[in-house]
This record gives sequence, structure tokens and C-alpha cells, in this order.
Amino acid sequence: MYYPDELIEEVRIKNDIVNVISGYVRLQKKGSNYFGLCPFHNEKSPSFSVSPGKQMYYCFGCGAGGNVITFLMEYENATFQEAVKILADRAGINLPEMEYNEEARKKESRRSRLLEINKEAARYYYYMLRDPRGRIGFQYLAGRQLSDETMKKFGLGYADGAASDLTAYLRSKGYGDDLLQESGLITFDEKRGVHDKFWNRVMFPIQDGNHRVIGFGGRVMGDGKPKYLNSPETMIFDKSRNLYGLNFARTSRKGNIILCEGYMDVIAMHQAGFTQAAASLGTAFTTGQASLLKRYTEEVLLAYDSDGAGTNAAMRAIGILRESGLRGKVIDMRPYKDPDEFMKNLGAEAFQERIDQAQNSFFFELSVLERDYQMDDPESKTAFHREIAKKLCSFEEEVERENYIESTAQKYHIGFENLRKLVSGYAAQTGLVRPVMRPKSTLSKKNTPEENAKKSQRLLLTWITEEPKLYQKIKPYIEASDFTDTLYRDVADRLFADLEKGVYQPAAIVSAYEEEQEQRTVAEIFNTKLEEITTPQEREKAFHDILYAVKKNSFEYYSSRMGADMNAINQVISGKKALEELSKTHISL
Repeated sequence: MYYPDELIEEVRIKNDIVNVISGYVRLQKKGSNYFGLCPFHNEKSPSFSVSPGKQMYYCFGCGAGGNVITFLMEYENATFQEAVKILADRAGINLPEMEYNEEARKKESRRSRLLEINKEAARYYYYMLRDPRGRIGFQYLAGRQLSDETMKKFGLGYADGAASDLTAYLRSKGYGDDLLQESGLITFDEKRGVHDKFWNRVMFPIQDGNHRVIGFGGRVMGDGKPKYLNSPETMIFDKSRNLYGLNFARTSRKGNIILCEGYMDVIAMHQAGFTQAAASLGTAFTTGQASLLKRYTEEVLLAYDSDGAGTNAAMRAIGILRESGLRGKVIDMRPYKDPDEFMKNLGAEAFQERIDQAQNSFFFELSVLERDYQMDDPESKTAFHREIAKKLCSFEEEVERENYIESTAQKYHIGFENLRKLVSGYAAQTGLVRPVMRPKSTLSKKNTPEENAKKSQRLLLTWITEEPKLYQKIKPYIEASDFTDTLYRDVADRLFADLEKGVYQPAAIVSAYEEEQEQRTVAEIFNTKLEEITTPQEREKAFHDILYAVKKNSFEYYSSRMGADMNAINQVISGKKALEELSKTHISL
């Protein structure tokens, strides 16, 4: 069953969007709106706007937008019903129990069905690990010194050697092969037909921030290849935007998050009490994962393997962390390779000491860079100092750059003024160290007649939502049918109908659309940037020009479609009359 519209509106109204989003994003009031760094993409200058009047948010950089419900859906990776439940609990509203009868199951989204399938598969693997058929898997994990409690916490399981057992189990639960293949749990080839993707592997369920299973990783027993196998990307599983163990790490309250490379590293660290550990999912660390971490911490400690490959991975991750505005440090685990190995040999207390001694990421980069130079050779040493100066130019903020110059000069016994001159000279020579620029919107749109018409329509609807009293002044000249894009027309129809009834709730209109892209477009329609105009006369002229442009486009649109279409003919006749009136009408704001 779905919640009634009236109940959803009550939940939305009782959760002020500024208060809710302030719990996730640091907001600062500017004019009538609030601004902060967008939590959905990496940026250094705030382009994320929250409007208390409209009860909507919109990012002018990446286009994310909607109301308080859609914010929780996107931020928490929650379903619509889950977001409503979170907000209802926050507002003290009792919701009716969700009933999952056969009719309701048919209405559920494909996404929810995939989550159900993964949950069932996790249960199956969990059971198999404790079954005699899973003895080899259980012995492997016990040999890695994992306790029963730890295995239970992470839901560890086993996929047996039979190639179709899970397939048969999930089919018995009523799931069709098309959905099972979409989940990534079963696969098909001409030789074996439909069969399990994972078999003879210890299974690691991958959970999102709300502890829902979205995918799996499997470690083969024996010498099979590949050693580790992950679920493919699906509607619910995006490896570049999820981290293993983050569902626990996000609530650890340790003041940082430790980023590892593998499942076993994360599990071993949690077992030792380092519950802030998480790991990327078989891929290199990504900007999407950095954005995810930024929601929960400002400092990330890298606990990557101490070999060459781990060092290279750490160097790449440092750059991503810095671009994302996160502080990075590197934990030295030598002489051991990884956190799991370190913990088994030296224990938690020694690891905490390594955390306390974690190296600043910039100085870690310099220590790696230093390996390529002979410090007892003056020419090689000078070349190293030039490379240091080059790297110091990457700090755009002058105060930060000066602080790093001072610390670097002390560490490498270079005169402060000498290093400073070297940095300044290098910056002047290469054009580096530019002032921080506000990023331009990534939402580039082609300057076509169709897009220009849509922009005018967006501007008009934004202006009306900014000043809803204007509707009464313009309704003799404009109607929903003048908006030539189907979605725009539908939004205008809903907005105008509300305003006719004296209701102002643009955020409620967002909830009328189920598709995420439609919700984003609606948010953009209500949040298009209006030009900053100072005088009342200029504002009135700008508004009149926008109104006239929408009506003129409507007239031309229906004129080209007249033929025998009576509706188009009527639109053209009324449109021509309205244009004539508008051309000699002054609308006071």
C-alpha cells in the first residue's frame, strides 16, 4: 500500500527543509535563501541552494533538486516510503503499517524487488556458511581469526560448489529469471544455461548506508580465478558511489574514517574496535566515494597496502580527497602489508599508535617523490626542491600555501625565503596559483530556439513561485497550455490550479512525479536563476519581456500546428489577441 497524499503532505509540511538539510549540510543564509556545498557532487564554492519559502533545494552546479522527501531519498539512498517514514518519525507522526499484499507487490518498483532479491540471497548465503556444505568457507574465515560475532555482524556467507542452488532457491520464492539476471546473482551462457554467478566462494554482502544489501563480493576457495568477484553494476549497485562497511563506519563517532583496500581489512579492523573503517569496492577510489565520505567526516586516514601498488593507489586517492575538500593522512603499516596482517601481528594498541602518527598526505607525497632523487647529489637535490615548489603551487589559498611552505622548509632544511621565492618564481613562470574561481554550472544547454523557449518558460514559473501574487495579474494573458513542453505544461497546470485556490506549495508539486529525472526538472523549473536587477523599472521590463516571450512562443508553436486542429486554431486566435494586449500593457510588480 502507498501512503495517502494527504498524509505525505502532512509529513512534508511538518519537516522544514532548512532544518532537515542543516543536519547534513552546513548552510549559510544569503538573502532569502540558504547556501552550502552540494552533497551530491564535488565543489569548493557553494552552489547548493535551499529555499525556505518554496521548501525546495536546488544545486546550480549539478542540477540535483527537489523537496525534503527527495533530498532524503537521494542523500540516504532511500526509497520514497523509507524517506517518508524517516521524516514522519522525526515529526512524531504515526504512519499506518505498510501492507505487502499481492496487489501492492505488483505496484512496487523494480528497485524494491531487486533489494528483496539481494536480501533473500544474503539469507541463503548466511545459512549455507553454517551448513555442512559451507564447512570450507567457515573454516577459512575462522582461520582468518574472525569471531562468530564478527561473521554475524557483517552477514558473511558461503556460495556452495553447485552452480544453480541459489537460482533454484530464488525461483522458489517467485522471482523470474529476467529479474534475477538483472540483479547480477545469476547469469546465462550457451554452455551452462542459467546458473549462479557466485559458487565456491566466501560471500561478503555489500550494504548501503541504510544496511540494505545492494550487492556482493565473493572470495574463491582454492586457486580459482578471479580471486575476488563482485556483483555487476545494477539499478541499486553503483560501485563508484558506495563503500564497503560505511553503513557501520558512518555512525562510529571517531572523528575520522579509515579507508582500506579490501573486505577483510575492514572486517579485521572493526573486530579490533576500529569501527570507522570502510573500503572501496574492487575499484580505484572515486570522486563519488569522496563525496559520500564528506557527508560523515572531514578527515580520511588511508590504510592502503604498503607495497608499490598500494602506494600508487594512495597517491591517487590523496588527490581526490584534496579536490573534495577532505583532509587526508596516511597510516604507515610497515613492515606489514595491510591492516589485517598488522592487526594479527601487533594488535589494536599498536595500530592506534600508527593512527596517532599518521602522516600528512602532502608530506607523504613528498616522501614518495623523494625516492626518485639522490639527496647527496646537489643537482638531484635541487631538482627535488623544484618539484616541491611545483607541488606547493597546488594550494590555491594563500594562507594555506604559506603554512605549507614554512613546514616544508623546516622538514627539508630549506631556507623559508628561498623556498618561497622558488614557489613564486615557478608560479609566475607557469601561471599556477590562480585565485579560486566559482565553478560554472555543469548544466550546459544548447542555445537552440527550443531551449530558449523553455528557458523563458522556466524563468516565468520561477518568478511566479518567487512572487505568487503575480499570478492574478498575468492570468488574463497566460495559461498552462502556453507552456509547449509537456512536463512544463503539466507543472504550470498544477501550479496555476493551486494558486486559483489560494494555495502555494511548489514543493508538493515535486512529489507528484515518480521519476527522479522529472523531480530534478521540476526543481529546476522553480529555481532558474533570475537576473539581478536593481531598479523597479528594470524588473518590470524584464518580467514583461519574459511573459511576452512565453506567449509569443506559444503563438508560433500552435500556428505551426493549425491544420484542422481546432484546439490549435483556438490557441492561435486567443494568443494573437493576448499578444496585442501585452504589447501595450504595463504590469506593475
